[in-house]
Amino acid sequence: MKVDQKGHTTIIKDTQGDVLSFLEKVTHEHNGFKSQNLILDLSHDASATLKEIKLFSDVSKLHRKGKKSLVIVAENIDFNAIPTTLIVVPSLLEAHDIIAMEEIERDLGF
Repeated sequence: MKVDQKGHTTIIKDTQGDVLSFLEKVTHEHNGFKSQNLILDLSHDASATLKEIKLFSDVSKLHRKGKKSLVIVAENIDFNAIPTTLIVVPSLLEAHDIIAMEEIERDLGF
């Protein structure tokens, strides 16, 4: 797990290629990140499945309750099959764009 911080956004990158252990680490250390927007980068794990990504729903709901964004970066999945409780994009650039848009919406009171 590699953690980079840019402004009010923290990027957590899965370096081991094991989605389940990554989810466990992120869940365990969530209190340290709850005041930041989060990007969970699974793009280096080509074996990440839609079923595994759906396991992040609870963490996403918890993080959004704190009025912060959580975006997952993953490749090679069916983006149409992702539940509405998750935001999953194919690149880091798109993840930053989503966070910027959500910040604007929160500032406007949406």
